[in-house]
Amino acid sequence: MRLLIVEDEKRLALSLARGLTAEGYAVDVVHDGREGLHQATEGTYDLVILDIMLPGLNGYRVCAALRAAGHEVPILMLTAKDGEYDEAEGLDTGADDYLTKPFSYVVLVARVKALLRRGGQGGAGASPVRVHGDLKVDTAAHRVFLAEDEVTLTAKEFAVLEQLVLRPGEVVSKAEILDHVWDFAYEGDPNIVEVYVSTLRRKLRAGLIRTVRGAGYRLEAQQR
Repeated sequence: MRLLIVEDEKRLALSLARGLTAEGYAVDVVHDGREGLHQATEGTYDLVILDIMLPGLNGYRVCAALRAAGHEVPILMLTAKDGEYDEAEGLDTGADDYLTKPFSYVVLVARVKALLRRGGQGGAGASPVRVHGDLKVDTAAHRVFLAEDEVTLTAKEFAVLEQLVLRPGEVVSKAEILDHVWDFAYEGDPNIVEVYVSTLRRKLRAGLIRTVRGAGYRLEAQQR
């Protein structure tokens, strides 16, 4: 999943990005409100972590603009302020949750995971367990089973598989996988996706992921 952090405290932003990357997310970071609004509008994100006190455009206005434009991405607002008025204002503009600085990193990760489960992929109440034939993927616990056997995947391998399992029957392009699993600043070889798909085929089953030439990849639900 791909997250956007809009935070002008660069040390905090970098710390959060490193931690969330270690959790298996692709993370982009910007440091002012106008750039944050542009990035959130132009990019494809599963969640936005948005500070309130930003240069250029404050978090309230960024959030309100995103909602007015019809963007439903979950938004977690951060602020150094404290008080019911600030929280109410943030939620009134369309934010999904609110966290006051200083906060525990463990609490932030828990909020992020809760928001992603609630509505980021498939809407409220969607089950985190996806089943396709004899393949079962638990997107919350990051566990994969083929028939009755659990298969151990790295964070990146799981993230690539997750992009396919969340869109059953659809062709997912290499560019879409790069955008969600890596980040917008990735400048390496785009064929890295093929390397991970090849590894998944070896660990799971050769015919599980079909290459649609010139378009991308599709998850096949055949039985073993």
